[in-house]
Amino acid sequence: MIIAVGLVTLSVTTRKKSATPILQKVGNDSVAVVDRVVSYPMNAIRNTSQALNSIINTYQENARLKTKIDQLEAVRSRSQALKQENKQLKQQVNLKSSMTDYKLVTATVISRAPTSWQNIVVINKGTLSGIKKNQSVVAGEGLVGRVIEASYTTSKVELISDSSDSANRFAIQLQDETGKTINGIVTSFDRQNNEIVMGQVTSKAKIKKGTLVTTSGLGGVTPKGLYVGKVEAAKEDSSGLASEIYIKPAADMSSINIVSVAELN
Repeated sequence: MIIAVGLVTLSVTTRKKSATPILQKVGNDSVAVVDRVVSYPMNAIRNTSQALNSIINTYQENARLKTKIDQLEAVRSRSQALKQENKQLKQQVNLKSSMTDYKLVTATVISRAPTSWQNIVVINKGTLSGIKKNQSVVAGEGLVGRVIEASYTTSKVELISDSSDSANRFAIQLQDETGKTINGIVTSFDRQNNEIVMGQVTSKAKIKKGTLVTTSGLGGVTPKGLYVGKVEAAKEDSSGLASEIYIKPAADMSSINIVSVAELN
């Protein structure tokens, strides 16, 4: 206490003088150095802590935003899928109103193997819904295939784009500029242009682009008169002895989700 009182008295006394004592200067400088030495790492730690907190907050906010973006993308994808499904359902309603001679059973495609994408689809209706083998299947605006196997609750549909060796060829027809009927069969499918190829056409008649193509009924499997698509182009085949007619199908063969199985009333 005596030392403390003495220091206070000395400080008050020296403060009245114009010049600062050397001892006080040394003390002040020493305290400043110590303050800088102590404050520098403390400030560094505080700045680092603030930076880390900022990074953590940014990371958490980024994670929340990513979650919201994923949710928005999911909603958007679902919306697009529903929009596409709604469009196809409207097309099926239009088919029902136009195909009055047929009893139509609407079904959904539940399976489509990547290895046979253009060959076979499986639908969610079977014999319990009145589905039978060889019934025609329509989608979009026209024919897409026929039932080749019917179980109780599911059925397999062979698509008109099936060009495999085991496929039962679809017999189709069109009319040339003179009104003459030209018959042929579906021999292959051009995946790059999404076009049906009608082969074994020996007629040399001119065929206009946009000519309607329908089933011919030959063979007795598929009924006559079902709409298939429109002519896009006619070319000679590799042998030069016959023609190949490229047809834009009535439905998008790469995106078939809703179909109707047709049966004559």
